[in-house]
Amino acid sequence: MTSSRHHRLDYVELAATDLARLKTFYAGTFGWTFNDYGPDYAGIQGATPEDAEVGGLNPEATPSRGGVFVQLYSDDLDATAEAIATNGGEIVNGPYGFPGGRRLHFVDPSGNELGVWSEQ
Repeated sequence: MTSSRHHRLDYVELAATDLARLKTFYAGTFGWTFNDYGPDYAGIQGATPEDAEVGGLNPEATPSRGGVFVQLYSDDLDATAEAIATNGGEIVNGPYGFPGGRRLHFVDPSGNELGVWSEQ
């Protein structure tokens, strides 16, 4: 018997060259909250206290613009793009159309590249 979590993506960890700045960026851009595990790690809680912890910000990791590519969903890609820029991120590709809708790639203040997509 396997659990419903068996073989599912469970946790995404991002490098944080400046933990406080990165928490401020993601809170301001996406509304994320954090579980602080001391001064050297923050778990990504999500936008509400009911959300499960889905990842973490790790000051010990090295930022990478290669490797695993994380994508988030947005109901309003243009508003998300504006929030990324307002909170100190940099759009590095897009928004552009693709067969499922539109998407963009951005780099957060620590240099991690992520994507955001929308059906519109």
